[in-house]
Amino acid sequence: MTGGEQGQGLEWRDGVIPVSRRFDDPYFSLNDGLAETGHVFLAGNDLPARLCPGFQVAELGFGTGLNLLALHLCNPGHPIRFTSFEAFPLDTAEIARALDHFPQARTVAEPFLAAWAKGARRFDIGQISAEIIIGDARDTLPNWQGRADAWFLDGFSPAKNPELWAPELLAEVARHTTPGGTFATYTAAGHVRRALVEAGFAVDRRPGHGRKRHMSVGVLA
Repeated sequence: MTGGEQGQGLEWRDGVIPVSRRFDDPYFSLNDGLAETGHVFLAGNDLPARLCPGFQVAELGFGTGLNLLALHLCNPGHPIRFTSFEAFPLDTAEIARALDHFPQARTVAEPFLAAWAKGARRFDIGQISAEIIIGDARDTLPNWQGRADAWFLDGFSPAKNPELWAPELLAEVARHTTPGGTFATYTAAGHVRRALVEAGFAVDRRPGHGRKRHMSVGVLA
């Protein structure tokens, strides 16, 4: 699938927050998305402390690429890999407009945006080798040959996008995780936590970011 969300319905809340009409959910937190990325996905996976050459990060839900840029900003210079699974890719103009809301991320986004505009879904940004796998993760993740040291589980909310939080898909996440590998996600929904436990993760609940009381993290047991 190569079409953007623009064609399926993308609106802008307050002129700066992209909201998917398909899922009726924003692409990032209304309460400083970059800070949420740092709190949930980076700190939740104990990054950048764990980063080392060859470290593999994987993600469900690429969206605007904000998590990739945050990872780039925190990387001390290690050659690492980043793989994201995205069913409904945004077009370059929409991504650029969304990232304008985050000047720190926007200043390092040009290599990504230039590659994206050319249709590239494999590209380098700093020392990160990134690959965005387009298609339904229920189809693409089982065929992925990699295993992640850390997962960013960042799909739209479980209530709006239940397919991306189904027990079968979270079992595939575990199957594609290195021993001792971790995940972090903004949601603390009970059925998601139970599915991750059943998949083999030891799951903890932590304070969330902003107005969200709780988030979830875990280690593959």
